[in-house]
Amino acid sequence: MAGPKAPKDPTAKGSSFYICRQKEVAGNPTPDGRGVQFIYLDGSRLTTFARMVGNITDETMIKNLQTAEGFLGMVAGIGVTVEAEDQAQTVDYVFQMYGKKDTYGSGDVIRVSCKPDGMEKIIWLDDYQWCDENAVVGQMRFEFDRPERIATVDVKLYLREGFTAPEQEERTAIDVNGEAYQAILKRSLMNMGNYARVKKVLDRAKRGEEVTIAFIGGSITQGAGATPIHLKAYAYQTWERFRASFGENVKLIKAGVGGTPSEFGMIRFERDVLREGKVSPDLVVIEFSVNDEGDETKGLCYESLVRKCLALSEDTAVILIHAVFADDWNLEERLGPVGERYEIPMVSVRQGVVPQFYLKPDTGRVLTKSQFFYDVYHPTNMGHTIMADCLIYLMQQIDKAPAMEPNDWRSKEPVFGTTFEKVELADKAWKSELLMDLEPGSFCETDQDLQRVEMDDVLAPVPELPNNWQHVSGSEPFTVRIRCKSLLIICKDTGSADGGKATVKVDGEEVLTLDPRAVGWTHCTPLILHRGEETKDHLVEVRMIPGDEEKKLTILGFGVVR
Repeated sequence: MAGPKAPKDPTAKGSSFYICRQKEVAGNPTPDGRGVQFIYLDGSRLTTFARMVGNITDETMIKNLQTAEGFLGMVAGIGVTVEAEDQAQTVDYVFQMYGKKDTYGSGDVIRVSCKPDGMEKIIWLDDYQWCDENAVVGQMRFEFDRPERIATVDVKLYLREGFTAPEQEERTAIDVNGEAYQAILKRSLMNMGNYARVKKVLDRAKRGEEVTIAFIGGSITQGAGATPIHLKAYAYQTWERFRASFGENVKLIKAGVGGTPSEFGMIRFERDVLREGKVSPDLVVIEFSVNDEGDETKGLCYESLVRKCLALSEDTAVILIHAVFADDWNLEERLGPVGERYEIPMVSVRQGVVPQFYLKPDTGRVLTKSQFFYDVYHPTNMGHTIMADCLIYLMQQIDKAPAMEPNDWRSKEPVFGTTFEKVELADKAWKSELLMDLEPGSFCETDQDLQRVEMDDVLAPVPELPNNWQHVSGSEPFTVRIRCKSLLIICKDTGSADGGKATVKVDGEEVLTLDPRAVGWTHCTPLILHRGEETKDHLVEVRMIPGDEEKKLTILGFGVVR
Protein backbone atom coordinates (compact mmCIF):
# COMPACT_ATOMS: atom_id res chain seq x y z
CA MET A 1 0.00 0.00 0.00
CA ALA A 2 1.39 3.41 -0.95
CA GLY A 3 1.56 6.07 1.76
CA PRO A 4 0.78 9.77 1.48
CA LYS A 5 3.39 11.92 -0.27
CA ALA A 6 3.45 14.42 2.55
CA PRO A 7 2.32 12.77 5.78
CA LYS A 8 1.18 15.16 8.50
CA ASP A 9 3.13 15.50 11.70
CA PRO A 10 1.58 13.42 14.47
CA THR A 11 -0.65 15.19 16.97
CA ALA A 12 1.02 15.46 20.36
CA LYS A 13 -0.83 12.99 22.58
CA GLY A 14 0.31 14.20 25.97
CA SER A 15 0.13 12.29 29.25
CA SER A 16 -2.50 9.55 29.49
CA PHE A 17 -3.93 6.78 31.64
CA TYR A 18 -6.10 3.74 31.04
CA ILE A 19 -9.65 3.31 32.28
CA CYS A 20 -10.01 -0.05 30.48
CA ARG A 21 -7.09 -2.31 29.73
CA GLN A 22 -7.32 -5.58 27.85
CA LYS A 23 -10.98 -5.78 28.81
CA GLU A 24 -13.02 -8.46 27.11
CA VAL A 25 -16.34 -7.25 25.71
CA ALA A 26 -19.14 -9.17 24.01
CA GLY A 27 -22.23 -8.27 22.03
CA ASN A 28 -25.21 -9.02 24.24
CA PRO A 29 -28.41 -9.30 22.16
CA THR A 30 -30.51 -6.21 21.43
CA PRO A 31 -34.08 -6.16 20.06
CA ASP A 32 -32.86 -4.99 16.64
CA GLY A 33 -30.61 -8.03 16.22
CA ARG A 34 -27.29 -6.36 17.01
CA GLY A 35 -25.02 -6.87 20.02
CA VAL A 36 -23.94 -4.34 22.66
CA GLN A 37 -21.62 -4.23 25.66
CA PHE A 38 -22.34 -1.43 28.14
CA ILE A 39 -19.61 -0.05 30.40
CA TYR A 40 -21.19 2.34 32.90
CA LEU A 41 -19.14 5.29 34.11
CA ASP A 42 -21.55 7.21 36.35
CA GLY A 43 -21.55 7.25 40.14
CA SER A 44 -18.10 6.24 41.38
CA ARG A 45 -17.37 3.95 38.44
CA LEU A 46 -15.16 6.27 36.37
CA THR A 47 -13.12 7.40 39.35
CA THR A 48 -12.67 3.78 40.42
CA PHE A 49 -11.44 2.88 36.93
CA ALA A 50 -9.01 5.81 37.14
CA ARG A 51 -7.64 4.67 40.51
CA MET A 52 -7.71 0.95 39.84
CA VAL A 53 -6.59 0.75 36.21
CA GLY A 54 -4.89 4.12 35.66
CA ASN A 55 -3.16 4.33 39.04
CA ILE A 56 -4.47 7.89 39.53
CA THR A 57 -4.01 9.22 43.07
CA ASP A 58 -4.24 12.98 42.48
CA GLU A 59 -7.51 14.03 44.16
CA THR A 60 -7.89 17.08 41.91
CA MET A 61 -7.90 14.82 38.87
CA ILE A 62 -10.34 12.45 40.57
CA LYS A 63 -12.66 15.38 41.34
CA ASN A 64 -12.53 16.53 37.70
CA LEU A 65 -13.78 13.13 36.57
CA GLN A 66 -16.94 13.50 38.67
CA THR A 67 -18.57 16.18 36.47
CA ALA A 68 -18.92 16.70 32.74
CA GLU A 69 -17.36 20.16 33.05
CA GLY A 70 -14.35 18.85 34.96
CA PHE A 71 -13.90 15.95 32.57
CA LEU A 72 -13.95 18.14 29.46
CA GLY A 73 -11.58 20.60 31.09
CA MET A 74 -9.02 17.91 31.87
CA VAL A 75 -9.37 15.29 29.11
CA ALA A 76 -8.20 16.16 25.60
CA GLY A 77 -9.00 12.87 23.91
CA ILE A 78 -10.18 9.28 24.27
CA GLY A 79 -7.99 6.55 22.77
CA VAL A 80 -9.87 3.39 21.80
CA THR A 81 -8.24 0.13 20.72
CA VAL A 82 -10.30 -2.88 19.63
CA GLU A 83 -8.96 -6.35 18.77
CA ALA A 84 -10.99 -9.27 17.45
CA GLU A 85 -10.42 -12.36 15.33
CA ASP A 86 -12.75 -11.15 12.60
CA GLN A 87 -11.08 -7.94 11.50
CA ALA A 88 -13.50 -7.45 8.61
CA GLN A 89 -16.23 -6.34 10.98
CA THR A 90 -16.68 -2.81 12.34
CA VAL A 91 -17.28 -2.09 16.00
CA ASP A 92 -18.91 1.19 17.03
CA TYR A 93 -17.57 2.91 20.13
CA VAL A 94 -20.19 5.12 21.81
CA PHE A 95 -19.41 7.69 24.52
CA GLN A 96 -22.40 9.21 26.32
CA MET A 97 -22.83 12.07 28.77
CA TYR A 98 -25.85 11.91 31.09
CA GLY A 99 -28.07 15.02 31.06
CA LYS A 100 -29.21 17.31 33.84
CA LYS A 101 -32.93 17.26 32.99
CA ASP A 102 -33.23 13.86 31.33
CA THR A 103 -30.52 11.41 32.36
CA TYR A 104 -30.44 9.41 29.14
CA GLY A 105 -31.98 11.87 26.71
CA SER A 106 -30.42 15.31 27.05
CA GLY A 107 -26.66 14.67 27.21
CA ASP A 108 -24.24 14.52 24.29
CA VAL A 109 -23.45 11.24 22.54
CA ILE A 110 -20.38 10.54 20.39
CA ARG A 111 -20.24 7.54 18.05
CA VAL A 112 -17.17 6.44 16.08
CA SER A 113 -16.46 3.29 14.08
CA CYS A 114 -13.38 1.27 14.97
CA LYS A 115 -11.74 -1.53 13.03
CA PRO A 116 -10.88 -4.35 15.45
CA ASP A 117 -7.28 -4.57 14.22
CA GLY A 118 -5.47 -3.43 17.36
CA MET A 119 -4.81 0.10 16.07
CA GLU A 120 -5.67 2.92 18.45
CA LYS A 121 -8.27 5.45 17.34
CA ILE A 122 -8.18 8.78 19.20
CA ILE A 123 -11.31 10.87 19.62
CA TRP A 124 -10.20 14.48 20.16
CA LEU A 125 -12.89 16.12 22.27
CA ASP A 126 -12.29 19.63 20.90
CA ASP A 127 -13.52 18.37 17.53
CA TYR A 128 -17.04 18.24 18.99
CA GLN A 129 -19.53 20.86 20.19
CA TRP A 130 -20.55 20.12 23.78
CA CYS A 131 -23.88 21.34 25.19
CA ASP A 132 -24.52 22.89 28.61
CA GLU A 133 -26.97 20.11 29.47
CA ASN A 134 -24.21 17.56 30.19
CA ALA A 135 -24.10 16.61 33.88
CA VAL A 136 -21.72 13.68 34.23
CA VAL A 137 -19.89 11.11 32.14
CA GLY A 138 -22.55 8.41 31.93
CA GLN A 139 -21.43 5.39 29.95
CA MET A 140 -19.56 4.04 27.01
CA ARG A 141 -20.51 1.04 24.97
CA PHE A 142 -19.26 -1.17 22.16
CA GLU A 143 -21.85 -2.01 19.52
CA PHE A 144 -21.48 -5.01 17.19
CA ASP A 145 -23.36 -5.88 14.01
CA ARG A 146 -24.70 -9.04 15.63
CA PRO A 147 -24.82 -10.72 19.08
CA GLU A 148 -22.09 -12.83 20.64
CA ARG A 149 -19.24 -11.03 18.87
CA ILE A 150 -16.23 -10.90 21.20
CA ALA A 151 -13.41 -8.37 21.30
CA THR A 152 -10.65 -7.13 23.59
CA VAL A 153 -10.51 -3.39 24.16
CA ASP A 154 -8.33 -0.68 25.68
CA VAL A 155 -9.68 2.78 26.51
CA LYS A 156 -7.21 5.51 27.42
CA LEU A 157 -7.79 9.13 28.45
CA TYR A 158 -5.33 11.68 27.04
CA LEU A 159 -4.87 14.70 29.29
CA ARG A 160 -4.67 18.39 28.51
CA GLU A 161 -1.55 20.39 29.20
CA GLY A 162 -1.07 20.89 32.92
CA PHE A 163 -2.26 17.42 33.93
CA THR A 164 0.07 14.46 34.31
CA ALA A 165 -0.77 10.82 34.85
CA PRO A 166 1.58 8.40 36.63
CA GLU A 167 3.42 5.76 34.68
CA GLN A 168 1.12 2.88 33.83
CA GLU A 169 1.91 -0.34 35.64
CA GLU A 170 2.82 -3.36 33.52
CA ARG A 171 0.61 -6.37 33.98
CA THR A 172 2.07 -9.73 34.92
CA ALA A 173 0.69 -13.11 33.88
CA ILE A 174 -1.59 -14.83 36.40
CA ASP A 175 -0.19 -18.16 37.60
CA VAL A 176 -3.26 -20.19 38.57
CA ASN A 177 -1.12 -23.19 39.46
CA GLY A 178 1.26 -21.47 41.84
CA GLU A 179 1.36 -21.51 45.62
CA ALA A 180 0.19 -17.91 45.89
CA TYR A 181 -2.97 -18.71 43.92
CA GLN A 182 -3.64 -21.72 46.14
CA ALA A 183 -3.22 -19.41 49.13
CA ILE A 184 -6.11 -17.30 47.79
CA LEU A 185 -8.36 -20.37 47.72
CA LYS A 186 -7.34 -21.45 51.21
CA ARG A 187 -7.97 -18.00 52.69
CA SER A 188 -11.40 -17.87 51.02
CA LEU A 189 -12.64 -20.90 52.97
CA MET A 190 -14.44 -18.92 55.64
CA ASN A 191 -16.33 -21.73 57.33
CA MET A 192 -16.77 -25.46 56.67
CA GLY A 193 -19.75 -25.53 59.00
CA ASN A 194 -21.95 -28.57 59.14
CA TYR A 195 -21.24 -29.86 55.64
CA ALA A 196 -23.38 -33.02 55.83
CA ARG A 197 -25.91 -31.84 53.24
CA VAL A 198 -23.23 -30.66 50.79
CA LYS A 199 -21.34 -33.93 51.16
CA LYS A 200 -24.48 -35.91 50.33
CA VAL A 201 -24.90 -33.89 47.12
CA LEU A 202 -21.28 -34.57 46.13
CA ASP A 203 -21.69 -38.29 46.86
CA ARG A 204 -24.84 -38.45 44.74
CA ALA A 205 -23.09 -36.66 41.87
CA LYS A 206 -20.15 -39.06 42.01
CA ARG A 207 -22.58 -41.99 41.78
CA GLY A 208 -23.93 -40.51 38.56
CA GLU A 209 -27.27 -39.44 40.00
CA GLU A 210 -28.80 -36.26 38.63
CA VAL A 211 -28.26 -33.20 40.82
CA THR A 212 -29.27 -29.58 40.33
CA ILE A 213 -27.13 -26.64 41.46
CA ALA A 214 -28.90 -23.29 41.79
CA PHE A 215 -27.37 -19.83 42.21
CA ILE A 216 -29.31 -16.82 43.45
CA GLY A 217 -27.88 -13.35 43.94
CA GLY A 218 -27.35 -9.95 42.37
CA SER A 219 -25.59 -8.82 39.21
CA ILE A 220 -22.42 -10.82 39.95
CA THR A 221 -24.48 -14.02 39.94
CA GLN A 222 -26.19 -12.77 36.78
CA GLY A 223 -22.66 -12.65 35.32
CA ALA A 224 -21.98 -8.91 35.13
CA GLY A 225 -18.39 -8.25 34.07
CA ALA A 226 -18.08 -11.69 32.47
CA THR A 227 -17.61 -11.97 28.72
CA PRO A 228 -19.66 -13.63 27.37
CA ILE A 229 -21.94 -13.20 30.35
CA HIS A 230 -23.69 -16.57 30.09
CA LEU A 231 -20.56 -18.71 29.72
CA LYS A 232 -18.02 -16.95 31.95
CA ALA A 233 -20.17 -16.07 34.97
CA TYR A 234 -18.87 -17.64 38.17
CA ALA A 235 -22.08 -19.69 38.39
CA TYR A 236 -21.53 -21.26 34.97
CA GLN A 237 -17.81 -21.79 35.66
CA THR A 238 -18.64 -23.44 39.00
CA TRP A 239 -21.09 -25.73 37.22
CA GLU A 240 -18.40 -26.65 34.67
CA ARG A 241 -15.83 -27.38 37.37
CA PHE A 242 -18.38 -29.32 39.43
CA ARG A 243 -19.08 -31.57 36.45
CA ALA A 244 -15.35 -32.11 35.91
CA SER A 245 -14.68 -32.84 39.59
CA PHE A 246 -17.72 -34.76 40.83
CA GLY A 247 -19.98 -35.95 38.00
CA GLU A 248 -21.44 -34.83 34.70
CA ASN A 249 -25.14 -35.41 35.42
CA VAL A 250 -25.64 -31.89 36.75
CA LYS A 251 -28.24 -29.25 35.90
CA LEU A 252 -27.64 -25.51 36.28
CA ILE A 253 -30.08 -22.90 37.56
CA LYS A 254 -28.67 -19.35 37.48
CA ALA A 255 -30.94 -16.66 38.93
CA GLY A 256 -29.02 -13.45 39.46
CA VAL A 257 -30.75 -10.08 39.08
CA GLY A 258 -28.63 -6.94 38.96
CA GLY A 259 -29.03 -4.20 41.55
CA THR A 260 -31.40 -6.17 43.79
CA PRO A 261 -30.96 -7.32 47.40
CA SER A 262 -32.10 -10.48 49.18
CA GLU A 263 -35.31 -8.54 49.94
CA PHE A 264 -36.19 -9.18 46.29
CA GLY A 265 -34.41 -12.53 46.14
CA MET A 266 -36.64 -14.07 48.82
CA ILE A 267 -39.78 -12.94 46.93
CA ARG A 268 -38.74 -14.21 43.50
CA PHE A 269 -37.18 -17.46 44.80
CA GLU A 270 -40.12 -19.67 43.78
CA ARG A 271 -40.34 -18.08 40.32
CA ASP A 272 -36.66 -17.75 39.43
CA VAL A 273 -35.10 -20.73 41.25
CA LEU A 274 -37.88 -23.27 41.72
CA ARG A 275 -39.39 -22.24 38.37
CA GLU A 276 -42.88 -22.26 39.85
CA GLY A 277 -42.49 -25.77 41.29
CA LYS A 278 -40.84 -27.41 38.28
CA VAL A 279 -37.32 -27.52 39.82
CA SER A 280 -36.07 -28.87 43.15
CA PRO A 281 -32.42 -27.84 43.62
CA ASP A 282 -30.06 -30.09 45.53
CA LEU A 283 -27.59 -27.28 46.27
CA VAL A 284 -28.33 -23.53 46.47
CA VAL A 285 -25.49 -20.98 46.41
CA ILE A 286 -26.53 -17.58 47.80
CA GLU A 287 -24.64 -14.37 46.88
CA PHE A 288 -25.99 -11.11 48.30
CA SER A 289 -23.12 -9.71 50.39
CA VAL A 290 -22.50 -6.77 48.06
CA ASN A 291 -26.17 -6.07 47.29
CA ASP A 292 -27.79 -6.05 50.71
CA GLU A 293 -27.02 -2.49 51.71
CA GLY A 294 -30.36 -1.86 49.97
CA ASP A 295 -32.18 -4.37 52.19
CA GLU A 296 -34.56 -2.41 54.43
CA THR A 297 -34.27 -5.02 57.18
CA LYS A 298 -30.46 -5.08 57.30
CA GLY A 299 -30.21 -8.87 57.50
CA LEU A 300 -33.69 -10.21 58.25
CA CYS A 301 -34.52 -10.76 54.57
CA TYR A 302 -31.18 -12.52 53.99
CA GLU A 303 -31.85 -14.87 56.89
CA SER A 304 -35.40 -15.43 55.61
CA LEU A 305 -34.00 -16.49 52.21
CA VAL A 306 -31.46 -18.81 53.84
CA ARG A 307 -34.17 -20.46 55.93
CA LYS A 308 -36.43 -20.72 52.88
CA CYS A 309 -33.68 -22.72 51.11
CA LEU A 310 -32.93 -24.94 54.10
CA ALA A 311 -36.63 -25.72 54.46
CA LEU A 312 -37.00 -27.07 50.91
CA SER A 313 -36.11 -30.58 52.10
CA GLU A 314 -33.98 -32.37 54.67
CA ASP A 315 -31.29 -32.87 52.02
CA THR A 316 -31.17 -29.45 50.31
CA ALA A 317 -27.67 -28.05 50.77
CA VAL A 318 -26.79 -24.36 51.02
CA ILE A 319 -23.50 -22.54 50.50
CA LEU A 320 -23.05 -18.81 51.16
CA ILE A 321 -20.54 -16.85 49.08
CA HIS A 322 -19.50 -13.33 50.04
CA ALA A 323 -18.33 -11.35 47.00
CA VAL A 324 -16.40 -8.06 47.28
CA PHE A 325 -16.27 -4.59 45.70
CA ALA A 326 -13.13 -2.85 44.45
CA ASP A 327 -12.93 -0.77 47.64
CA ASP A 328 -12.57 -4.02 49.65
CA TRP A 329 -16.14 -3.73 50.99
CA ASN A 330 -18.84 -6.29 51.58
CA LEU A 331 -21.38 -7.16 54.26
CA GLU A 332 -19.94 -10.41 55.55
CA GLU A 333 -19.67 -9.01 59.08
CA ARG A 334 -23.46 -8.49 59.01
CA LEU A 335 -24.46 -11.59 57.07
CA GLY A 336 -21.73 -14.04 58.07
CA PRO A 337 -23.33 -14.63 61.51
CA VAL A 338 -26.36 -16.11 59.71
CA GLY A 339 -24.11 -18.75 58.17
CA GLU A 340 -22.38 -19.34 61.49
CA ARG A 341 -25.66 -19.72 63.38
CA TYR A 342 -26.96 -22.40 61.00
CA GLU A 343 -23.46 -23.88 60.43
CA ILE A 344 -23.60 -23.32 56.68
CA PRO A 345 -20.40 -23.67 54.60
CA MET A 346 -19.20 -20.20 53.54
CA VAL A 347 -16.72 -18.69 51.10
CA SER A 348 -15.30 -15.17 51.44
CA VAL A 349 -13.88 -13.77 48.21
CA ARG A 350 -12.75 -10.72 50.18
CA GLN A 351 -10.63 -12.78 52.55
CA GLY A 352 -9.22 -14.67 49.59
CA VAL A 353 -8.14 -11.92 47.19
CA VAL A 354 -7.88 -8.62 49.07
CA PRO A 355 -4.70 -9.30 51.14
CA GLN A 356 -2.64 -10.09 48.04
CA PHE A 357 -3.72 -6.88 46.23
CA TYR A 358 -1.40 -4.94 48.52
CA LEU A 359 1.67 -7.10 47.96
CA LYS A 360 4.34 -6.58 45.33
CA PRO A 361 4.51 -9.07 42.43
CA ASP A 362 7.61 -10.74 43.84
CA THR A 363 6.20 -11.07 47.36
CA GLY A 364 2.99 -12.99 46.73
CA ARG A 365 0.71 -10.85 44.58
CA VAL A 366 -1.12 -13.00 42.04
CA LEU A 367 -3.14 -10.31 40.27
CA THR A 368 -3.95 -6.60 40.51
CA LYS A 369 -7.34 -5.10 41.24
CA SER A 370 -7.72 -4.14 37.59
CA GLN A 371 -7.19 -7.77 36.65
CA PHE A 372 -9.80 -8.97 39.14
CA PHE A 373 -12.39 -6.21 38.77
CA TYR A 374 -14.23 -5.32 35.59
CA ASP A 375 -15.45 -2.15 37.30
CA VAL A 376 -15.98 -0.97 40.86
CA TYR A 377 -18.67 -3.61 41.45
CA HIS A 378 -18.11 -6.61 39.19
CA PRO A 379 -15.35 -9.14 38.49
CA THR A 380 -13.59 -9.71 35.19
CA ASN A 381 -13.58 -13.16 33.62
CA MET A 382 -10.58 -13.87 35.83
CA GLY A 383 -12.45 -12.60 38.87
CA HIS A 384 -15.38 -14.87 38.08
CA THR A 385 -12.91 -17.75 37.62
CA ILE A 386 -11.45 -17.14 41.07
CA MET A 387 -14.93 -17.09 42.62
CA ALA A 388 -15.70 -20.42 40.96
CA ASP A 389 -12.36 -21.87 42.09
CA CYS A 390 -13.07 -20.74 45.67
CA LEU A 391 -16.41 -22.56 45.65
CA ILE A 392 -14.93 -25.72 44.16
CA TYR A 393 -12.05 -25.61 46.66
CA LEU A 394 -14.62 -25.58 49.48
CA MET A 395 -16.44 -28.54 47.92
CA GLN A 396 -13.17 -30.44 47.47
CA GLN A 397 -12.34 -29.99 51.14
CA ILE A 398 -15.82 -31.22 52.07
CA ASP A 399 -15.40 -34.20 49.74
CA LYS A 400 -12.19 -35.17 51.56
CA ALA A 401 -13.67 -34.66 55.03
CA PRO A 402 -15.25 -37.49 57.04
CA ALA A 403 -18.99 -38.00 57.04
CA MET A 404 -21.02 -36.15 59.64
CA GLU A 405 -24.62 -35.98 60.81
CA PRO A 406 -26.71 -32.98 59.71
CA ASN A 407 -27.64 -30.46 62.38
CA ASP A 408 -31.10 -29.46 63.54
CA TRP A 409 -31.12 -25.97 62.08
CA ARG A 410 -34.70 -25.28 63.12
CA SER A 411 -33.76 -25.56 66.80
CA LYS A 412 -31.36 -22.62 66.52
CA GLU A 413 -32.38 -19.13 67.58
CA PRO A 414 -32.52 -16.82 64.52
CA VAL A 415 -29.96 -14.06 64.22
CA PHE A 416 -32.40 -11.45 62.88
CA GLY A 417 -35.74 -13.23 62.71
CA THR A 418 -38.04 -15.30 60.51
CA THR A 419 -40.66 -12.71 59.48
CA PHE A 420 -40.35 -13.26 55.72
CA GLU A 421 -39.30 -16.92 55.58
CA LYS A 422 -42.59 -17.90 53.95
CA VAL A 423 -43.05 -14.88 51.70
CA GLU A 424 -44.71 -15.61 48.35
CA LEU A 425 -44.79 -13.66 45.09
CA ALA A 426 -48.23 -12.68 43.85
CA ASP A 427 -48.79 -10.90 40.54
CA LYS A 428 -51.35 -10.73 37.74
CA ALA A 429 -50.78 -14.40 36.80
CA TRP A 430 -48.84 -16.13 39.60
CA LYS A 431 -50.72 -16.87 42.84
CA SER A 432 -53.22 -14.21 41.93
CA GLU A 433 -55.72 -15.86 44.29
CA LEU A 434 -53.88 -14.10 47.12
CA LEU A 435 -55.03 -10.77 45.68
CA MET A 436 -58.75 -10.32 46.43
CA ASP A 437 -61.22 -7.73 45.15
CA LEU A 438 -58.57 -6.27 42.87
CA GLU A 439 -59.54 -3.15 40.94
CA PRO A 440 -56.66 -1.98 38.71
CA GLY A 441 -58.19 1.46 38.10
CA SER A 442 -55.92 3.32 35.68
CA PHE A 443 -53.13 0.76 36.30
CA CYS A 444 -54.63 -1.26 33.49
CA GLU A 445 -51.71 -1.74 31.08
CA THR A 446 -48.95 -4.37 31.06
CA ASP A 447 -45.39 -3.01 31.02
CA GLN A 448 -43.13 -4.67 28.44
CA ASP A 449 -40.06 -2.48 29.10
CA LEU A 450 -38.71 -4.46 32.06
CA GLN A 451 -35.43 -5.36 33.65
CA ARG A 452 -34.09 -8.34 31.75
CA VAL A 453 -31.50 -10.85 32.94
CA GLU A 454 -29.58 -13.76 31.47
CA MET A 455 -30.77 -16.95 33.19
CA ASP A 456 -28.97 -20.30 33.41
CA ASP A 457 -26.63 -20.81 30.42
CA VAL A 458 -28.72 -18.80 27.94
CA LEU A 459 -27.62 -15.45 26.53
CA ALA A 460 -31.11 -14.21 25.61
CA PRO A 461 -32.34 -12.11 28.55
CA VAL A 462 -35.58 -12.92 30.37
CA PRO A 463 -37.94 -10.17 31.63
CA GLU A 464 -38.42 -9.95 35.39
CA LEU A 465 -42.06 -10.01 36.53
CA PRO A 466 -43.83 -9.58 33.19
CA ASN A 467 -47.31 -10.07 34.73
CA ASN A 468 -47.63 -6.56 36.08
CA TRP A 469 -49.91 -3.54 36.29
CA GLN A 470 -48.75 -0.37 34.53
CA HIS A 471 -50.17 3.10 34.86
CA VAL A 472 -49.85 5.19 31.69
CA SER A 473 -52.64 7.74 32.05
CA GLY A 474 -55.55 8.46 34.38
CA SER A 475 -56.36 9.18 38.00
CA GLU A 476 -58.18 6.04 39.16
CA PRO A 477 -56.35 4.26 42.01
CA PHE A 478 -55.23 0.63 42.07
CA THR A 479 -56.91 -1.15 44.99
CA VAL A 480 -56.60 -4.69 46.32
CA ARG A 481 -57.44 -6.59 49.50
CA ILE A 482 -54.76 -8.99 50.72
CA ARG A 483 -55.01 -11.37 53.68
CA CYS A 484 -51.55 -11.52 55.23
CA LYS A 485 -49.26 -11.03 58.22
CA SER A 486 -46.69 -8.96 56.36
CA LEU A 487 -46.66 -7.41 52.91
CA LEU A 488 -44.25 -5.94 50.35
CA ILE A 489 -44.84 -4.17 47.04
CA ILE A 490 -42.46 -4.44 44.08
CA CYS A 491 -42.11 -1.34 41.91
CA LYS A 492 -40.29 -0.90 38.62
CA ASP A 493 -37.55 1.75 38.65
CA THR A 494 -36.77 3.73 35.54
CA GLY A 495 -34.37 6.36 34.24
CA SER A 496 -37.02 7.77 31.94
CA ALA A 497 -38.29 11.31 32.45
CA ASP A 498 -41.90 10.13 32.10
CA GLY A 499 -41.82 8.15 35.35
CA GLY A 500 -44.36 9.39 37.91
CA LYS A 501 -44.78 9.08 41.68
CA ALA A 502 -47.61 7.44 43.57
CA THR A 503 -48.71 7.25 47.20
CA VAL A 504 -49.46 3.89 48.82
CA LYS A 505 -52.02 3.53 51.60
CA VAL A 506 -52.63 0.46 53.74
CA ASP A 507 -55.99 0.41 55.52
CA GLY A 508 -56.43 4.10 54.76
CA GLU A 509 -53.07 5.17 56.20
CA GLU A 510 -50.37 6.48 53.87
CA VAL A 511 -47.24 4.34 54.34
CA LEU A 512 -44.90 5.44 51.54
CA THR A 513 -44.47 7.21 48.21
CA LEU A 514 -43.28 5.21 45.21
CA ASP A 515 -40.67 7.13 43.22
CA PRO A 516 -39.62 5.10 40.16
CA ARG A 517 -36.87 7.59 39.28
CA ALA A 518 -35.09 7.41 42.65
CA VAL A 519 -32.61 4.78 41.44
CA GLY A 520 -32.28 6.05 37.87
CA TRP A 521 -32.32 2.84 35.84
CA THR A 522 -34.69 0.03 34.95
CA HIS A 523 -34.78 -2.49 37.73
CA CYS A 524 -36.98 -3.99 40.45
CA THR A 525 -37.37 -2.50 43.93
CA PRO A 526 -39.25 -4.23 46.77
CA LEU A 527 -40.57 -2.10 49.65
CA ILE A 528 -42.21 -3.17 52.90
CA LEU A 529 -45.81 -2.02 53.27
CA HIS A 530 -46.77 -3.82 56.48
CA ARG A 531 -45.25 -6.06 59.15
CA GLY A 532 -47.39 -7.84 61.72
CA GLU A 533 -47.88 -11.01 63.77
CA GLU A 534 -51.57 -11.57 63.01
CA THR A 535 -53.02 -12.74 59.69
CA LYS A 536 -55.86 -10.45 58.61
CA ASP A 537 -57.23 -8.56 55.62
CA HIS A 538 -55.49 -5.34 54.56
CA LEU A 539 -56.73 -2.90 51.93
CA VAL A 540 -53.97 -1.48 49.70
CA GLU A 541 -54.44 1.60 47.55
CA VAL A 542 -51.91 2.99 45.05
CA ARG A 543 -52.73 6.42 43.58
CA MET A 544 -50.68 8.70 41.33
CA ILE A 545 -49.81 11.97 43.06
CA PRO A 546 -51.47 15.16 41.79
CA GLY A 547 -49.74 16.34 38.65
CA ASP A 548 -48.37 12.88 37.72
CA GLU A 549 -51.64 11.44 36.39
CA GLU A 550 -50.22 11.38 32.85
CA LYS A 551 -46.95 9.73 33.84
CA LYS A 552 -45.94 6.07 34.04
CA LEU A 553 -45.56 3.77 37.03
CA THR A 554 -45.53 -0.02 37.18
CA ILE A 555 -46.54 -2.30 40.05
CA LEU A 556 -44.60 -5.50 39.34
CA GLY A 557 -46.18 -7.59 42.10
CA PHE A 558 -46.48 -8.18 45.84
CA GLY A 559 -44.62 -10.22 48.43
CA VAL A 560 -47.21 -11.83 50.71
CA VAL A 561 -46.62 -13.53 54.07
CA ARG A 562 -49.77 -15.43 55.04
